[in-house]
Amino acid sequence: MKKLSRLKLIALFIMALFTLLTGSSIAASFTDSREFKDWWNGKGLLYKKIENYSCSESSKCNSIFNARADLEDQGVNFTGKFKAAYFGVASSSLGSRSYWCDQVDLGIELNPSRLLNLEALDGIKLFANVRYRDSFRQALPNKLVEADSMFNPNHMDSGAQWRMNSFGFEYSTNKLLPIKDLITLRGGWIQPNKEFLDQPLSKLFLNSAIEGSKGMGGNIKWSSSFSTWGGTLNFKPTDWLYIKNGFFLYWNNATSRGNHGLGFQGDAYDPSNNGTMYVTEAGVTPQLTAAKLEGKYAFGFHATEVQGAKNTAGSVIGEQHGFWVQADQMLWQEPSSKPGKLKKEGLSTFNVVSWADDNIRLNKFPFYFHSGLAYTGLLPSREKDILALAFAYGYYNPDYISNSTASKDYTYTSVIEATYQYKMNGWAHFQPFFQIIDNPKGNSTKSNATVIGFQTGITF
Repeated sequence: MKKLSRLKLIALFIMALFTLLTGSSIAASFTDSREFKDWWNGKGLLYKKIENYSCSESSKCNSIFNARADLEDQGVNFTGKFKAAYFGVASSSLGSRSYWCDQVDLGIELNPSRLLNLEALDGIKLFANVRYRDSFRQALPNKLVEADSMFNPNHMDSGAQWRMNSFGFEYSTNKLLPIKDLITLRGGWIQPNKEFLDQPLSKLFLNSAIEGSKGMGGNIKWSSSFSTWGGTLNFKPTDWLYIKNGFFLYWNNATSRGNHGLGFQGDAYDPSNNGTMYVTEAGVTPQLTAAKLEGKYAFGFHATEVQGAKNTAGSVIGEQHGFWVQADQMLWQEPSSKPGKLKKEGLSTFNVVSWADDNIRLNKFPFYFHSGLAYTGLLPSREKDILALAFAYGYYNPDYISNSTASKDYTYTSVIEATYQYKMNGWAHFQPFFQIIDNPKGNSTKSNATVIGFQTGITF
């Protein structure tokens, strides 16, 4: 019998706590109290802010919840998330099996202006984030599905064990200039895919292509496990227009499990493999129609310096490049009982198309797109639940050379994923999903795979 990891034990303990608090008649009076409801519907398991109290007059100040809220007011903000997923591979070339994985994210953000009570430091923030992911074989459903890594059914596969995701600083002009937040500068050990191509609705999904890679991850290092030295500058002349540029250190083994996100020297084994990556993105965030439906439309480009890469003619080149287009739009909002106002519930669409030069062999996916729909609050009395559906398609480079001995040509891989995020309360969710992965390996040598499972998450 396999031993449970510590994170699994934590998850089981929390689930048992939920059962006790919501299902026990002994706890009924407690769960009906105002304090419990404020905490239960709040923003974190270990967070509950009580308004209008004095620490000299109330013992409530001794609570861990209020101590944390008080620290936040003083400029120290702790963040934490636990996420776990069960993958039931119902069918694949290698049969069926169950998998389980989990991860914890822990972060801190410091606001020196509030912490030191110095107005001159207004606009400066310091941040750091670490992550832990399972590294066990039973956490890797793609061992059975055998999909290309970009279409991995589990986006939490890469960068296992403890990993230093980021640390650095952010400076915003805030209200210093006539236009609020006209310039925002970030620098340090940061994650490029968290800085560009931000698409919140895609984060609902488990498949790596939709959640994070978005086509680019099949060509360059572009995932939640790629951290590197770099900086970004965001120029926002109006509320609806922004232009963002980023410059980063780049090397091929940046997501290796062995470096645990501590490859601060780049490729320390062979520094000549170190290069640079430039990324730029320009976008607009309009509010369309009289209903002011929010949208985001962006165009991005990346140029990555690589060593020893070749084009299809066999000539050595020094650069990979590609670009993408993003189009996200709320299509309809439910009417509100209050005149002139709309609810947050409604239907949204999210879309990405990315291209790369198919004359470069390293660009495995010269064309990729995904498109999806999400409805918030579809069921009565479930205003925060989200039902979502997405389809992703990646076309292989005709010149792509695989280590496989299969003689068949590579064509495409696609996936359809559907999910329903059930909000258990203000800080926890339960989310069943299913995926159908078509032509997983891209060359018709592997059977289509069906994956059914669920994800659960808690914000601390």
